[in-house]
Amino acid sequence: MTEPGSADESLQRAEELLERLKASRDELERLAAADDAESAVDVLTELAEIAKEVEAELTKARTRADAAQP
Repeated sequence: MTEPGSADESLQRAEELLERLKASRDELERLAAADDAESAVDVLTELAEIAKEVEAELTKARTRADAAQP
């Protein structure tokens, strides 16, 4: 079991975000095929937000892993 705030916890969160990223990308492809530009812009905005969250979680994981090393 991981302790709260551990590097493993951050990596798990990043993996969850990556799954959301994949689902949003699939939705974007569907919208592009349907020529729904307005909805596609909304999904692109969501993709950008998820990517920022992934980056933040990976940074937390890296910082926590570095702090855990003797």
